[in-house]
Amino acid sequence: MSTVATAPGHAPDRPRKAALSERARGERALGWKLAGPAFVIMVLVTAYPIAQAVWDSFFSFRLTDPASKKFVFLENYATILTDKLFWLAVGNTVFITVVTVVVELVIGLALAMLMNKVVWPRKTLRTIVLIPYSIITVVSAFAWFYGFQVSTGFVNHWLEVLTFGAWNTDFNWFGHWWSSMLVICLSEIWKTTPFMSLLLLSGLAQVDSAMEEAAKVDGATFWQRLFRVILPNMKAAIMVAVLFRTLDAFRIFDNVFIMTQGANNTTTFSLLAYDQTINRVEIGMGSAISVLLFLSVLLIAGIFVKGFKVDLTGGRG
Repeated sequence: MSTVATAPGHAPDRPRKAALSERARGERALGWKLAGPAFVIMVLVTAYPIAQAVWDSFFSFRLTDPASKKFVFLENYATILTDKLFWLAVGNTVFITVVTVVVELVIGLALAMLMNKVVWPRKTLRTIVLIPYSIITVVSAFAWFYGFQVSTGFVNHWLEVLTFGAWNTDFNWFGHWWSSMLVICLSEIWKTTPFMSLLLLSGLAQVDSAMEEAAKVDGATFWQRLFRVILPNMKAAIMVAVLFRTLDAFRIFDNVFIMTQGANNTTTFSLLAYDQTINRVEIGMGSAISVLLFLSVLLIAGIFVKGFKVDLTGGRG
C-alpha cells in the first residue's frame, strides 16, 4: 500500500476543497437571505399577470363581446406568426435595438473613459452627463417630436442655416420610414447613453491601473491597451450594460407611440401588443403578442449570458 507524501506545512487538497465548498454554501445562503424577500415579492407581483396573459392567449376574446369568448388553444399564435405586420414589427424592433445599443456602447464607453480620467470637476461632469437619463421618457420623446416637426420644429431651420439654404425646410421627418426611424433612434440614444456610461464607468474602476501602465511602458498604443487590457478586464460590466440596454430597447414603446404611432411601417413589438389589446380590445390576440415578447426577452437574456460567458459570481474583490 502506497501513501501520498505532502509537503510540510501544506494541507491535502481534499480539506481545501471542502473549505471552499463550505464558503460557497455560506455565500449562497447569505445571498438568498438578502435577496429572498425581494424575490418573493417580485414573484407574487409578476407571476399572476404573466399566468393570466398566458391563459388569455389561448382564447378568442374581444372585450366588447365577452359572450363570444372561445377556447382556441394555439390558434392566436399561429395567426400572429403568419402575419406580415408581426414580422415587420419584429424587424423594426431588432433594427432599433441593434442600432441604439451599438451606438450607446461606443459613446458610453468614451464618456466613461472621460469621466474616469477627469479629476476636476469630476462630480459636476458626471451630473451633467446624467441629465438626459433623469428626464422622463415621455417628456424627452415629446421634446424630440416637436423639435423635428415641420411647423413647430427648429431642426429644419438649423439644417437650412448649416447648408446655406440648400435644405428643404418643409421636409417632414415623420413622413418616411427611414427619417422616422432616425429620429426615434437618436432620441433613444440621447436618453439612455448616460445609463450605459454609468455602468461602464463602474467597470473601468475595476481595471488595474498598474496593468495599463505596464502596457504603456512596453510601448502599447492606446488601441492596443483598449482591446487587450481595458476591455477584457471589464467584460462583466460590458455584459451587464449591453444586456440591460438590449432588453430595454427591445421593449421600446414611448418614443414610437408619441412620434409615429406606427405610421409609415414603424410599428414595434410593444406597440403592436398595445394596438391589439387597447385599441382593438382583442384580449386574446394582445395577450399572445405579449407572451411572445416575454419569451423573446428571456431568449435574448439567455443568449447574452451564454455568449459572454461571464460568471458574475466569480469575483471576490
